[in-house]
Amino acid sequence: MDKDVLNSLNEKVMECFTEVVSWRRFMHQHPELSFKETKTAQYIKEKLLGFGISVKTNLGGHGLIGILEGNHPGKTIALRADFDALPINDEKEVAYKSQNPGVMHACGHDGHTAALLGTAKVLSQFREQLKGKIIFIFQPAEEMPPGGAKFMIEDGALDGVDYVFGAHLGSQIPLGKIAVGTGYQMAAVDKFTIHINGKGGHGARPHEAIDSIVIASDIVSSLQKIVSRSVNPLQSAVVTIGVFQAGSAFNVIADKATLEGTVRTFDRGIRKQVEGQINSIVAGITSAFGATYSIDYLNGYPSLYNHPEDAETVRALLAEEFSEENIVEMEPTMGAEDFSYYLLERPGTYFRVGSQNEDEATHYSHHHPKFDIDETALINLEKSFLKIVSHYLF
Repeated sequence: MDKDVLNSLNEKVMECFTEVVSWRRFMHQHPELSFKETKTAQYIKEKLLGFGISVKTNLGGHGLIGILEGNHPGKTIALRADFDALPINDEKEVAYKSQNPGVMHACGHDGHTAALLGTAKVLSQFREQLKGKIIFIFQPAEEMPPGGAKFMIEDGALDGVDYVFGAHLGSQIPLGKIAVGTGYQMAAVDKFTIHINGKGGHGARPHEAIDSIVIASDIVSSLQKIVSRSVNPLQSAVVTIGVFQAGSAFNVIADKATLEGTVRTFDRGIRKQVEGQINSIVAGITSAFGATYSIDYLNGYPSLYNHPEDAETVRALLAEEFSEENIVEMEPTMGAEDFSYYLLERPGTYFRVGSQNEDEATHYSHHHPKFDIDETALINLEKSFLKIVSHYLF
């Protein structure tokens, strides 16, 4: 690694910081929901072309990649940012508040995209020294399964790539800290909908009906026993029912009930086991009461696994950049992230960059209507990417 080149790269980061912040704030004001990010994609494309970077569009829907070829042969490194927003009403009172009612960047994706654009602009000025190629992946629809990553990969976003890296701003992590973890870091996420078909009747004559609410209640209770009584206690799993819909009147036995829920797991075997048990439990209980059922089961994002060797490389590189004391352990979570698809295809690492300062405005959790970041974190995100790229390509 050429330290003089890295110093020059970091100087360029500071020079364009105000511009990166303006990009982030523009996107924050003009958020777009998953699978509808047409204007954001066009905005990103125009920026990349302005840096002299070639662009491929319409990957996995509204996804696009920027391609930066160095003047010397070498490896190909991919860096990824997501750019979709959430169906949340922005409750912050700031100049860059969302102008789209009911839509908000409440997870930091605008910051990820702005920082990757800044990284692209900086690196575009060093292509003469670059030994290899960089793929800047700008991905839509991270927030909504089946997500954008899988489709971007199918459309060739990782073709020729040797390593892939991604990062997420973290409101729970203090500014200046970088969280890196090895192994499983985020869970696989599955969604299921259970439709129960009973027989309606009068509330005073339950013996003449097949009560879908009672049946659904038994199912909810039984599903909660999967984790406590069927999953190895040394493994991790979650089964949550988030929706229970049935009935229309206090004195009417409902003929239909609907349950919706999610399953979170790390291990692939446990994932299949839980799915199988859900089907068995629903079949058994509905059969016992004389009802029928159907299940819509969606296997969403796989679990996110940081390859140990690459994670340790990133940990060491970022410790050089930010000091050992500022690199903290990334705590595994049952939340999900479709960057996991990239890591199934290529070695690499996913890490988190602290965005919380002493201002309470930066302490709100992700997906909160008042979510915001310390924009200085964008500098740290860019410097992290540049340190990794410098290791492989300079």
